[in-house]
Amino acid sequence: MKKGDILEGVVGRVEFPNKGVVTVEGKDIVVKNTIPGQKIKFGINKARKGKMEARLLEVLEKAENEIQPDCPHFGECGGCTYRNLSYEDQIALKEKQLSELLAKAGCEHTFEGVKTSPTADEYRNKMEFSFGDAFKDGPLSLGMHKRGSFYDIVAVRECKLVDEDYRKILATTLDYFAGTQLKFFHKMTHVGFLRHLLVRKAVKTGEILIDIVTTTQEQFDFTEWVNILTSLELKGKIAGIIHTSNDSLADVIKDEGTEILYGQDYFYEELLGLRFKISPFSFFQTNSLGAEVLYDTAREYIGDTENKKIYDLYSGTGTIAQILAPVASHVTGVEIVEEAVEAAKENAALNNLSNCDFIAGDVLKVLDSLTEKPDLIVLDPPRDGIHPKALPKIIAYGVERMVYISCKPTSLVRDLEVLQQAGYVVERSVGVDMFPATGNIETVVLLSRRLSTDNGKIELQEEEIPDCGCIYG
Repeated sequence: MKKGDILEGVVGRVEFPNKGVVTVEGKDIVVKNTIPGQKIKFGINKARKGKMEARLLEVLEKAENEIQPDCPHFGECGGCTYRNLSYEDQIALKEKQLSELLAKAGCEHTFEGVKTSPTADEYRNKMEFSFGDAFKDGPLSLGMHKRGSFYDIVAVRECKLVDEDYRKILATTLDYFAGTQLKFFHKMTHVGFLRHLLVRKAVKTGEILIDIVTTTQEQFDFTEWVNILTSLELKGKIAGIIHTSNDSLADVIKDEGTEILYGQDYFYEELLGLRFKISPFSFFQTNSLGAEVLYDTAREYIGDTENKKIYDLYSGTGTIAQILAPVASHVTGVEIVEEAVEAAKENAALNNLSNCDFIAGDVLKVLDSLTEKPDLIVLDPPRDGIHPKALPKIIAYGVERMVYISCKPTSLVRDLEVLQQAGYVVERSVGVDMFPATGNIETVVLLSRRLSTDNGKIELQEEEIPDCGCIYG
């Protein structure tokens, strides 16, 4: 087999997050965006050093459990991976992937499966839509990137990841700007005006924040567009409409100056009885109802926190710290993004919490200046996991319990191998499906410290491990 070969085969398994594996002539070939049991046609695009990768060309025969997707954009849009599986089958697939990854890391523990999202559709509270064209030199489009494409944009007017308010705002914005002479920012020529439409909506309060992101290559009066948006019949309420300038070459939303066009530049959301002020670019879990399941699970895994000092490392906007603060002696959050730290401080004051503080800085460096030993540590790092040089510093505190929250299982198991070698044992783990219809999943892990006895044997630190109390198991 060589690059360019066109082959057929049946997908035997799917590895995290979406890597279908087809075995042909004794060789495993990775074909993304497939599900077990599909007979597919694929083209080899990588064949070196024993690593075979291919692109999906056609599904020749559906899998037995495959269903008709409920979204007309599925397969063309890159937003979803498993909308052709029932939600029950999605959970079963993620459970298998997660349990296999944890087993490879040598975790002999209680795996409690995957907790489902309270809602499998219309769950996202944030969407970053891109301006572009559906094909080269085609009409203006606004939506999600086409699967496997860096340039083409699918106008996802019927997207099932978001509710009807998002769809109305997207369609209205696309139709309005399609009637102007404004061009989208071209990634190759770096010429153009329109870049992104950011929409955020709170589930509990219903407040909506809309941000149009452009370059500074044109001057444009957005008054008419704002008036059209504010006249829409929506289930939620528009709290603010803003305009952000971004002249960077990277295809990301970067704040290089923001002006308020209507209302305010923030909104409020509520989680587990606490209130959070959210700005356009501050981090907040994209599934609000799922976040309640995630943080409630983390709180249960942490167990007894009375009179305990807790470090919340990689604390983001301080959500976990504030959920723990009412039942702890003190919580210290560490986060590298300064805006997130300021938001955490503001939200702590909003919730009348005086026993938590937040430090802006890299965990790797901040730990050198923290002299007080915590009783418990909560870890919630970014997708790449914990910096290898930060792990020994975390381990050196010798806390009895750690809870690790991960949004990428492959990074998690890498770190768990190091933690286990350093004397920690994985007691319990559970997945929380924060991202239905996609290949991603959150994982919560409880680790306990082991101690060496005089006879050289290893035993668990004596402590009461809290009962599971799972309602999804």
